[in-house]
This record gives sequence, C-alpha cells and structure tokens, in this order.
Amino acid sequence: MIDHTNLTTTVAALGFALAFVFGVIANKSHFCTMGAISDVVNMGHWGRMRMWLLAIAVAILGANSLSLLGLVDLSQSIYPRPRFIWLAHIIGGALFGFGMVLASGCGNRTLVRIGGGSLKSLVVLAFLAISAYMTLKGLFGMARVNWIEPFALDFTAMGSQDLPAVAHHLFGASKVIFQMVIVAVIAIALLIFIFKDRDFRRDSDLILGGIVIGALVVAGWYVTGHVGYGENPDTLEMVFFGTNTRAAESFSFVAPVAYSLELLMLWSDSSLAVTFGIASVVGVIFGSFVYAIVTRRFRWESFTDIADMRHHIVGGILMGFGGVTGLGCTIGQGITGVSTLALGSFLTLFSIIGGAVLALKYLAWLMDRPGVVRYGTPQN
Repeated sequence: MIDHTNLTTTVAALGFALAFVFGVIANKSHFCTMGAISDVVNMGHWGRMRMWLLAIAVAILGANSLSLLGLVDLSQSIYPRPRFIWLAHIIGGALFGFGMVLASGCGNRTLVRIGGGSLKSLVVLAFLAISAYMTLKGLFGMARVNWIEPFALDFTAMGSQDLPAVAHHLFGASKVIFQMVIVAVIAIALLIFIFKDRDFRRDSDLILGGIVIGALVVAGWYVTGHVGYGENPDTLEMVFFGTNTRAAESFSFVAPVAYSLELLMLWSDSSLAVTFGIASVVGVIFGSFVYAIVTRRFRWESFTDIADMRHHIVGGILMGFGGVTGLGCTIGQGITGVSTLALGSFLTLFSIIGGAVLALKYLAWLMDRPGVVRYGTPQN
C-alpha cells in the first residue's frame, strides 16, 4: 500500500522511469513527428508516419480500456473539458508545427537529440522553455488569454468535448457504447492502414517504436490517474498527486519544460516539487543519453551558420508559445490528448501537421532562391 503522503514522489519516480524508456526507444527507432511529416512531404515515405500512427492507435486502445475498466477517469484531464477553445487549438497547433520544422524536431525530439549530444537542441530547449513559461504566466500569456482563448464553444450541455460525449448528446444512446464503437473504428482503420505496407511490417524498429511509445502513454495515464489518485491528508479530498495541472496526465513536452525551468529558478520555494511532467523531461534526456553512449552514437553537434541558429531559435520560441496555447505538442496532443478522443486534440493535431507542411514548403522555397545560403534541411 502506497503512503499517500509520498504519492508525489512515487508519481515523479515512475514518470522518470517511463520517460527513460521513452528516450531509449525514441532514439533507437528515430521516432520523430517532424521527421515523419518531412519524409511524407519530401520523399513520399510513410514509414515513420506509420510508426507515429501506431503509437496513436495503441494509446487510444489502452487509455480507453483503462477508462472502461474504471481505472482512470480520462474526463479528469485537461483535454476533454467542456470549454472548446477552438481558435487556440488552431493557432497553437499551427505555430507549433511551423516551429518544430525550423527547430529540427518537436519537443520530444529536442530532448532526445540533447541526450545524443546536440548543442543546437540545447539552445532550442532554452528558448522553448522561456517562451512556454511566458505563455503560461508571462507576457505571451496576456495575448493568449485576452485575444485567443475568448473564442470558444461551450460544451457544458454535453458534459465534455470528447467524441463519445458529443455522439451521446446528438443520438442519445449510451456514452459507453459510443466510446467502444468509436475506439474500435479509429483503431481498426489505423491498424489496417499501418500494417498494409509490406516494408513497414518488415521493419522491427518502427513497429517496436510505435507499440512501446503508445504503451508508455497508456502507462503514464495509469500512473497519474490511478496510482497518483488519492486522498489529500490535509483536506480529505480526492486529488491527483504529482501533476502540474492537478489532473490526470500523461506525456507532454512543452508545459513540463516550462515547469522545469520554474523549478530550477525557484528551487527554494517549498510549494514547488518535481512532478510527473518535470521528471519525464529529465528521463527522456537521460534515456537517450544512455542509449547513445552504449551504442556509441553520441556525437557533439552545433550550428552550421547564423541562418541555422536563427531558424532554431525562432522555432523554439514558436513551439513554446504554440504548445502552451494549443494545450500540447505532437506527443501531448498528438498522442496523449488524442487518446482521450477530445475534439480539441484532433483539431490541434491536424493544425500541427498543417503548420509543419507549410514550414517545409517555406524552407524549400527559401533554399531555392538565388543567392540564399543553403545551410541544409531540418535534421530529425
């Protein structure tokens, strides 16, 4: 029996352990959403995109199984809340997608590349963290709250913005039935598309990456939503221990980076603690680092020129603002959020893809201009 007074530490420790595995697998399989989109747009290659979709399918199946078994209440997370901030999802997702191309990878890939020796990713992380923190609690946050989030739809009558709740409100049948049907339809459709490709079926690294990363997201839900759910000894209320949102969480790599920066700056503040999100940031870096050392793939990497550095800095700033505004990144919304079947998560996901495609087209146009210094394509 876990002592509830130590639940925050337990949740953080488990978050670090899961993230360590995440870092190892992401490095080994070259799991990268930006790279997956770039492969499709530039080369017509769907291998890494199928890996990402496999992670989504596994996460949807696993998270909703936990929900149907009564082990985790997915409605007690930030994603399916009744207030549908549609403009924030569109703007945040598009800016994050554009930024991750400029920065050579999303938040997760930035952490993985730091573990592999990338100094340029360390610079990206610094600007991402500052931008994300400013969007949470600083100057950028004023724009987010006053100019973007007021554009919202109220789904209170439905109780939630997730697809089963919307279907239940529209058609009246049991929400549980709709949940099972929607999960089955999405998962089956994804799995058919994923495994119909012979080359993908033969690539064990891609299959391993998709399954393990999807399963780690499910495990994250279990840790914060079940293991970390208990009675507060001070208020006697049931609360979620060890999460920054005070709700059930799984992996996400933008806001947790901002909270990590806050903890480092205000270390003596006893009200702050290492949470699941903060521990996961550190865990991914360490997991990737250990894998890079063991396999002798660790390599120091820096910027090639001023243009390269400028693009990465701008990309980090856009990812910080976009990730907080859109409530997540390619992992936080693209896998974790989508696993709750929230409308906002799907909208953010599509916006991220759209922003990334636009950025890839922009870089291709920029590199084709006469007299432009070609510093290379985004690394992933």
